[in-house]
Amino acid sequence: MAKNPKARKAKQSTRAYGDILYEVKDQVAWVTINRPRVLNAFREQTLDEITDALRSTREDPSIACAVVTGAGEKAFSAGGDFYAMKRLNWINGAMWNDRMQGLAMTIRGLPIPAIAMVNGWCMGGGHELALWCDLVIASDNAVLGQTGARVGACPTVGATQYLPRIIGERLAREMIFCARRFSAKEAVEIGLINKCVPQSELRKETLAWCETIKGHSPQTLRMTKKSLNFESDLLYASWQHGMELLAHVWGSEESLEGMEAFLQGRKPDFQKFRLRNKRELDDYLAGCAKDLNAPPSMRRKTP
Repeated sequence: MAKNPKARKAKQSTRAYGDILYEVKDQVAWVTINRPRVLNAFREQTLDEITDALRSTREDPSIACAVVTGAGEKAFSAGGDFYAMKRLNWINGAMWNDRMQGLAMTIRGLPIPAIAMVNGWCMGGGHELALWCDLVIASDNAVLGQTGARVGACPTVGATQYLPRIIGERLAREMIFCARRFSAKEAVEIGLINKCVPQSELRKETLAWCETIKGHSPQTLRMTKKSLNFESDLLYASWQHGMELLAHVWGSEESLEGMEAFLQGRKPDFQKFRLRNKRELDDYLAGCAKDLNAPPSMRRKTP
């Protein structure tokens, strides 16, 4: 017996998740991170659900585009949930890193445009999520930034790869090294996002983009997205390199200090690591000067 296409469409439109909301309406797939109590920070389950929802759009060729956003008025996403990230280490870090990279590749591999609709905070991994999307529209209360250096994390899941190509090498380094933030208006001026609109008009303006896309050739959109991705797709090796670097960051003393400080509402003390490292290097160099790097019988005798 032939399947009922209406039933299939209804099933797709009512997918139920725990950390996100998913809806297909008027040929637009809406993915909303629904964790407003933590500024839509994501954990492993969140990443799994976003990936699953976006991959499901391939089951309905009538979908013209996908919109990713955050619930509430305060945040698109503050990035990774520190209560999830504090549990990571070199052994289990791949469980997080693979999910991040998998979601990025899902968004970039979709045959339809993905739009980030940014409202409020868009920081760290949340900003990388916006970077993975094809277009970014933000409300005038949005703030975009990379906070890794302030909390002991590393933005090697897209930021180090894409930011230099989007806003230029110098500004990208300032954004990452100095944890510089940009308002939505500033972000438009430097080319970090496409458009800044009043908060009250964000959804309306996003829908206008969606209507424009719906009137264009899906074949052309699919082919040109693949072509536009060609150069940055060649950065896959950099992604793999970044994942291994990040695996060694998870569970380190510096990353834990950064996250604990943030959760406790205090400034992190990274200086203690610099001073400790200096003491250890001084001890090493002093040992070389005393021939401690030779067998005892071969060491110079000190007077």
